[in-house]
Amino acid sequence: MTDISSAAPSARGGLHPALVASRAQWGLVALLFLLAGAAWWWTFELMRGMDTGPWTALGSFGWFISVWVVMMAAMMFPSVAPTIALYARMSGKSRLLPFVFTGGYLLTWAGAGVIAFLVGGVASRLAGGALSWDRAGRPIAGAVLVMAAGYELTPLKNVCLGKCRSPLGTLLGSWRGGRSGALRMGAKNGAWCVGCCWALMASLFALGVMSVVWMAVVAGFIAVEKVLPWRRTATYGTAVILLVLGVLVLVAPEALPGLTVPGNDSMTMT
Repeated sequence: MTDISSAAPSARGGLHPALVASRAQWGLVALLFLLAGAAWWWTFELMRGMDTGPWTALGSFGWFISVWVVMMAAMMFPSVAPTIALYARMSGKSRLLPFVFTGGYLLTWAGAGVIAFLVGGVASRLAGGALSWDRAGRPIAGAVLVMAAGYELTPLKNVCLGKCRSPLGTLLGSWRGGRSGALRMGAKNGAWCVGCCWALMASLFALGVMSVVWMAVVAGFIAVEKVLPWRRTATYGTAVILLVLGVLVLVAPEALPGLTVPGNDSMTMT
């Protein structure tokens, strides 16, 4: 592991070391942003016309997981780029290890996608037509958004976000050498990210998982919380916005810009 004493030990609890590493690893950061941009373009082209609003059908397992991984690259790479740059600086001259680390990160998010698909499938089979918008679909969507707002203020969210915003201490505490170590560290970093963002991703399902507009909104929440220096303002602001969205979905969904209000047909999640 490369000596990183120049990253200021007093800053181990914050973003400063990762931002310093981002400047030193600007080529890697630029590549991650380029990949994120390509993923956004691919997602936009693929999802054109597929947004049917809250609880949009997820399609087949293979199709959903492949789309999900690309979505995660689009949404997460900009906010996780400083952490990957810091890992690259710490791991030395290897050009491969940062990409193995990134692969581990995406692997964890792929696992989260599998869980989301299974939960959606089970809910659809148990509830059937009860999930239609004019029955339980609308109040459930609103409740999910309100729940996500509440999660923003919980101790678990605070711990997970702290790990994401203090990547130096997180990486030092889980350091493993070699390719297998890079994969495991990336997966562990992804687990902290899932813990931080799972409620925001649930909000995306409640607003329309195939909506590029809501993808961008949720990705913006994630980036603001992880990268901007005003941590408390970011989390409380996100909570307020999610609460407002939840209330609007419950009482006046037609007034919510960007929301595709489903028809009266029964909806399923698979």
